[in-house]
Amino acid sequence: MTAIILAAGFGAGVALGLFFFGGLWLTVVRLPKAHHPAVLAVASFWMRVLAVLSVMYFSVQRGWQFSLILLAGFAAGRIATSAFLPERRPTHKCT
Repeated sequence: MTAIILAAGFGAGVALGLFFFGGLWLTVVRLPKAHHPAVLAVASFWMRVLAVLSVMYFSVQRGWQFSLILLAGFAAGRIATSAFLPERRPTHKCT
């Protein structure tokens, strides 16, 4: 495989990781205000998982090297998401 194709696979993996973990963060932030938090959590989970599995399925058809690079990009997207999102610390009130 050429370097351009592998770089595109890594970039697609990063985008996929940002989508997955960014969507997870948005879901967690919106859960306290949601009218039906269970529906929001389950729907968000399945939408994110189906999107990731669809891309992974098509990446397997390009070869195991491409899938491995895509997976590395997905992990890099996870790291990038946690680096750019604000850290939330629980607020415990001691009474």
